[in-house]
Amino acid sequence: MPKARETAVYTHGHHESVLRSHTWRTAANSAGYLLGSLKPHMKVLDIGCGPGTITADLAALVPDGRVTGVDQAPGVLEQARATAAERGLTNVDFAVADVHALDFPDDTFCVVHAHQVLQHVGDPVQALREMRRVTKPGGLVAVRDSDYAGMIWYPASAGMDAWSDLYRRVARANGGEPDAGRRLKSWALAAGFTDITATSANWTFSTPDERAWWSGLWADRTLASAYADRATGGGHATREELAAVSEAWREWGRQEDAWFAVLHGEVLCRK
Repeated sequence: MPKARETAVYTHGHHESVLRSHTWRTAANSAGYLLGSLKPHMKVLDIGCGPGTITADLAALVPDGRVTGVDQAPGVLEQARATAAERGLTNVDFAVADVHALDFPDDTFCVVHAHQVLQHVGDPVQALREMRRVTKPGGLVAVRDSDYAGMIWYPASAGMDAWSDLYRRVARANGGEPDAGRRLKSWALAAGFTDITATSANWTFSTPDERAWWSGLWADRTLASAYADRATGGGHATREELAAVSEAWREWGRQEDAWFAVLHGEVLCRK
């Protein structure tokens, strides 16, 4: 019987405005719930590694072990390899892979990690089953995803409300689930895990530099990324509506009292 394959379309794509966010991510700001469980000798699989900043951090934390970063997009792996090379890491490698059908034997890794991945896949339960399959007995599957309905901001903005509604419609039309954070525990249970630690954490953007960076990347992403093409191509928004949403982001970022929090669900699942 053929293995399941990815059916969802990655909503964001790999436009510069998307990678601007991805390359900001570190193990400290995006995988803190996992770090206390890492040991120097561990063999780690990082799924959906993107440009490899978290992957490289994980490799530095397991100096006697090895980290394999995988992604569906071959192009972004070149950036990941460059990131590892710039840091002088020799215990990390990268490959193209589909989380629904991983090309690794059973019981291969001590830790399997995925950050902001399950919200974009067609079958998150199958993805977790595959992650569990390639994890050694006693090992960990660590998954963290944002929850778009759980994002909150101030001041109130009709344009930002329009962004939230539009993004979630586009993501679901692409086969994903943008409110994944709250569902991780449920998906893990459905995948067969029984030893699950469920937590949550936030990214918060409030300082002038944080507001400018966060609002700017979303303003640009709304107009120029694959998300913009999928919003218009799928009939979810016109270019004029996207322009209005983009300006709403910039206007929010200009407010001195502006504040934005991104809620993340997290699960540590012991095999």
